[in-house]
Amino acid sequence: MELNTLYFFTGTIHKWIPLLDKNGFKEIILSSLSYLFEQKCMKIYGFVIMPNHIHLIIENIKMNGKELPHASFLKYTSHSFLKRLKNESPELLSKFRVELINKTYQFWQRDSLAIELYTPEVVYQKLDYVHNNPCQKKWMLAEDPVKYPYSSFNFYELNTDDFGFLTHIGERL
Repeated sequence: MELNTLYFFTGTIHKWIPLLDKNGFKEIILSSLSYLFEQKCMKIYGFVIMPNHIHLIIENIKMNGKELPHASFLKYTSHSFLKRLKNESPELLSKFRVELINKTYQFWQRDSLAIELYTPEVVYQKLDYVHNNPCQKKWMLAEDPVKYPYSSFNFYELNTDDFGFLTHIGERL
């Protein structure tokens, strides 16, 4: 991923384990996004947090130290997941154990999907996909996107910003 480029980003929890269904883990995601926004490292135009993956429409604005912001996001959330699971659920933590030289636990699947968004039509298509994902038959997390609290839908449809880190895509296009 490059700076100042708009992306549709998907991060998937290792082995598709529904970690983000557990209390507190969505808040770790939101906290990390908020931090990167406050540091002016990343703009977040849209998002949804699903039980075992996230979709973001983001733009990396500047490096977070020596890392691209999305890499910092993955690293920070992984460390936070590890700390929380060590304290609260060692049995669940064991499901994330890996035999790798550089790590003992893996929370995000390698090679997250990042698709550059070239046209406004594709941007709005992805934004609709993100917002409607919780209502898909496979998930049925809500009857209506307005009722799913872990997405940017209400920011766009109701003009309410419950997160404080969202930027309207109209400002970018």
